[in-house]
Amino acid sequence: MSTPRPLPLWAGRTLALSGILLLALNLRTAVAAVSPITDQIAVDIPLTSVALGALGALPPIAFAASGLLAPIVARKVGLERGIALAAAAMVLGSAIRGFSDSYLVLLVGSVLALAGMGFGNILLPPAVKRYFPDRIGLVTTAYATLLAVSTAVPAVLSAPLADVAGWRVSLGIWAILALTSLVPWLLLLMQNRRARAAAAASGEAVDDVEIEAAEPALFRRMLRSRVAWAIGLSFAVSSLNAYALFAWLPAMLADIAGVDRVTGGALLAVYGIAGLPAAIVVPLIAVRIKNVGLLVELGVAFFVAGYLGLLFAPTFAPLLWVILAGLGPLIFPVCLVLINLRTRSHHTSTALSGVVQTIGYSVGALGPLLVGVLHNSTGSWTAPLLFLLATTAIAAVTGVMLARARYVEDDLAELPA
Repeated sequence: MSTPRPLPLWAGRTLALSGILLLALNLRTAVAAVSPITDQIAVDIPLTSVALGALGALPPIAFAASGLLAPIVARKVGLERGIALAAAAMVLGSAIRGFSDSYLVLLVGSVLALAGMGFGNILLPPAVKRYFPDRIGLVTTAYATLLAVSTAVPAVLSAPLADVAGWRVSLGIWAILALTSLVPWLLLLMQNRRARAAAAASGEAVDDVEIEAAEPALFRRMLRSRVAWAIGLSFAVSSLNAYALFAWLPAMLADIAGVDRVTGGALLAVYGIAGLPAAIVVPLIAVRIKNVGLLVELGVAFFVAGYLGLLFAPTFAPLLWVILAGLGPLIFPVCLVLINLRTRSHHTSTALSGVVQTIGYSVGALGPLLVGVLHNSTGSWTAPLLFLLATTAIAAVTGVMLARARYVEDDLAELPA
């Protein structure tokens, strides 16, 4: 399928671009805002280890569940309304967290905010496909970069805000930022409604862009697509490894490299920041090369190099090994681009986004648990690192599967009716 001729980025699409970018800026705030201030929260709300574990497990669970539900909601109410509902849930959820007076209220607010973010995860790629089919690489680069910012900024500001204004303000203030992501989509819905009314009044055919035409069984049929599974398993490998290292890297480095707590925290920050250049560059490359699978293989190579360094020479250059391992998740922005590059319409993109992210986040949620179990049962970090190393072999295989520019629709066309 030929690539549409690029149009000026803002040409008639200002609201859509603003909505996409502002939504991306909000899609990780609820994830990163709690952990730095659990001590302050615990002063007012008792937080047991089980309670903290439940809060920590919510993001991947909510994101995986959203992969099942978001395409259904988008089909029922339309893509734009679905995104507006996601943004509204983020506003309400963050506000509820800011007024929490019990663990139950905090949990309900967290579930609501994270559900909105999960829906945003699923619906952003098809929104890019619908409004920017000619600028998929550029817009994906922009929103993937803002996702990284959305993770980093709350982690940095949460504790200082709590020290100055209290933990409730530190959690609730993100409702204001979420509100900025809701406004463009409400305006876009009003604009579309006026356009349809004007077209109907003049007797012109009405292009009802809000109603999704995707068949109800599309999600289930997508599970039989080789392309969908190749992208989903690539996403899963990136997600599992990233969640596992975010949970365990400081403790791992303390044991195998002898770093102190402060240095371990700094190296964890380096791990997170290492992927930012890839988020900027990789989507732009992905839309320009024939064999996108090479980028997946590059991510695998970075993972392998980092893990081998941690296994065999952890004290030699821990910073280098952390940077290399941190470059491995470049597979994540590759998958975001492939959701659009391997579909021919935004309807199929919505279903593929749901399948890929359901697989990815479901598997990713197991990463911290499995690494912890392996460490506890063996008393060392060798088995966990070997396990993580073994998972990269899956992405090595899916990279080969993605070498050919095959569309999901091609797989679906070969399925029996």
